[in-house]
Amino acid sequence: MQCFRKIFTILIVCMLTIGALAQSGTQPPAEGGIMPEILLSVPKNADHQQYLGLSGKSSFSIPEIDAEVVIIEIFSMY
Repeated sequence: MQCFRKIFTILIVCMLTIGALAQSGTQPPAEGGIMPEILLSVPKNADHQQYLGLSGKSSFSIPEIDAEVVIIEIFSMY
C-alpha cells in the first residue's frame, strides 16, 4: 500500500507539472540546471489535497508537497 501511495503521488505531480510547464511557455531547465519555481493548481479532490499535505490554498509549489521524494519527468515533445 505504501508503494502505491508513492506511485500515485508521483503520477499526480507529473500530471500537474506537465500542465504547468505547458502553460508557462518557458523552456525546460538545462541539463544540470535548477528547476524554476512552478505554481501548480491544488487538486479539487479533497482526498488528493490531504494526501499531498495541502489545504486552504488555490496553488502550491513542488517543495510544499509533503513527501520525502518528488520525481519530476519532463518530456520534450518537439
